[in-house]
Amino acid sequence: MTFESLVVLLTLIGMLFALAKDVMRPGMILFTVTVVFLCFNIISPKEMLEGFSNKGMITVALLFLVSEGVRQSGALSQVIRKILPQGKTTVFKAQLRMLPSIAFISAFLNNTPVVVIFAPIIKRWAKSVNLPATKFLIPLSYMTILGGLCTLIGTSTNLVVHGMMIEAGFEGLGMFDLIWIGLPITIVGALYIFITSKKLLPEERADQNISDDDVEENEELHPVEVVIGPRFPGINKTLKEFNFRRHYGAEVREIKRNGKLISNGVGKEPMCEGDTLVLMADDSFVATWGDSSVFLMIANGRDVEPKMSCRKRSFALFLLILMIVGATVGELPLFQELFPELKLDMFFFAALIAVLMAWTNIFPARKYTKYISWDILITIACAFAISKAMTNSGMADLIAKVIINVSYCFGPDSAVGPYFLLGLLYLISNIITALITNNAAAALGFPLALSIASQLGVNPMPFFIAICISASADFSTPIGYQTNLIVQGIGNYKFMDFVRVGLPLNLLCLVVSVLLIPQFWPFEL
Repeated sequence: MTFESLVVLLTLIGMLFALAKDVMRPGMILFTVTVVFLCFNIISPKEMLEGFSNKGMITVALLFLVSEGVRQSGALSQVIRKILPQGKTTVFKAQLRMLPSIAFISAFLNNTPVVVIFAPIIKRWAKSVNLPATKFLIPLSYMTILGGLCTLIGTSTNLVVHGMMIEAGFEGLGMFDLIWIGLPITIVGALYIFITSKKLLPEERADQNISDDDVEENEELHPVEVVIGPRFPGINKTLKEFNFRRHYGAEVREIKRNGKLISNGVGKEPMCEGDTLVLMADDSFVATWGDSSVFLMIANGRDVEPKMSCRKRSFALFLLILMIVGATVGELPLFQELFPELKLDMFFFAALIAVLMAWTNIFPARKYTKYISWDILITIACAFAISKAMTNSGMADLIAKVIINVSYCFGPDSAVGPYFLLGLLYLISNIITALITNNAAAALGFPLALSIASQLGVNPMPFFIAICISASADFSTPIGYQTNLIVQGIGNYKFMDFVRVGLPLNLLCLVVSVLLIPQFWPFEL
């Protein structure tokens, strides 16, 4: 092992520890790692900055704006209300109607706004039809994750791997290339949810304990639920240390965390990212803080009417469809021949639609920076530099050699070997995602995929696709994916609820991926 390899190994171990302990935001942790590599001359300044100009990373930023435009149009809330069955129904019938639609929507939109909009509406609907909301909120999160596996824009992980492929000299992924594996996994995942919901998903748990007397005494106030985001300034502070009423004009009555309701001694309890706070607030709270990035979600227990006209909502949906169809058709050879100097890809159409949405005021153009998750973008940009450092130092080759040696237990010429390596790489990426973040998992997994394929002399595409799926398909922990964190609080789920329901689904996705990926992307060159 060279000195550079040792530096990379120790730094990556430190990175994983820091991310697992959540000592600071992932973007800053990964940026620190790239600076360390720069100091040891493992990467050059040019290599460190390449990720910040990568087309995949900038496409993610533009898709944040497109998703925000669709969210603010009110189109999604109208769609989910039409999907939800009215009158007497069962959990199975309701899921059968909801889940395929949710997966389809999340294939083309950022998962987080889909869950933010759908979760409170589904919770209110479940109460109105006397069904437990707990039977629908985890499935909501899981189906948005599964739907995101089907297209290039379904999740930022796909765009990260796509960008890394282009950087490494490969063609990259088309809009619907992933559907060959994403759709079977989504179907298997939906069937699993239909079959296991009754036994594995918990029944309704105790919700907020704000009494009717409290509401009557303060007629202008009503209960509001908020999920604390990473930008909340009071993280790790108690309510006595952080005056919530002075900052936000509302009073915290309860904290929901890991399926527990904390109402006694709430002032002494430190607030953490992902906590759901139950507040007493007036109507101005939602209007003031509804679009704030300090809260992942705000639910006030009431249906909010869309602010935009029906005509503008329709125009927002038209722009979204234009982006999807345009990016798909633009990849066809005919259009590439007609417009050889113009690359009609997802970046082109995402940029076009984001600008059109801004100029038609579908989202407030003056506030556009609020709608972009900068930490995710910095994480993605630094992921490219970390991947480069693993390659430059030889660390990726060393780890790949160890992994390949493990596969030799089947015999050096065994046909099982590549399948075993595919499964092992999938498992490694999936565990990293569960512990830290999907984009960091892609950063660590991609150079390993490239090195394993190179040393075996096989097609690297099966390994690239495995990284796309495994770095997103984590269902076993609430911290593995932001949508899981959002539904945990609003559904009063415990950590073990995700383990019990999600771990078998993780394993199902692994098995389906290992069996099907080589059928569509063979190992043979």
